[in-house]
Amino acid sequence: MSISDIIEEYLKNILQANEKKMIEIKRSEIADQFECVPSQINYVINTRFTIERGYIIESKRGGGGYIRIFRIEHQDEFELIDDIIQMIQPKISQQNAFDILERLHEKKVLTNREKVIMASALERETLAVMLPTRDELRARILTAMLTTLKYINE
Repeated sequence: MSISDIIEEYLKNILQANEKKMIEIKRSEIADQFECVPSQINYVINTRFTIERGYIIESKRGGGGYIRIFRIEHQDEFELIDDIIQMIQPKISQQNAFDILERLHEKKVLTNREKVIMASALERETLAVMLPTRDELRARILTAMLTTLKYINE
């Protein structure tokens, strides 16, 4: 397990324990706690706490600076899927698509098998066309899969 994985797990555990679904941290304090450089904390937040993974980040730089991490909560699977469909239009990168699939798996909307099958259909090797057409095609395919998933889970 890498230091990034450990920091991510630590922050997710704090967030899960917080009833408000929001935490406020100081980057330097977390870096000191894990004996790493503050840029490592930035890396974890920028790559593991994205909108595609269901988080909103607010930050204030400077001496009294902070980073706030909010977990986006939805009323039900339908609202979650609708929000994702809106977010991925008109195009989506492979990494952002994979982050969305991971989020849906974490929320138990997708099984691991469904996640892997969907990811294989969205890979750049499968969608062997040039950018930006590839990202637009990926968004259309993901939208079709999510729309189908939404209606077969009723």
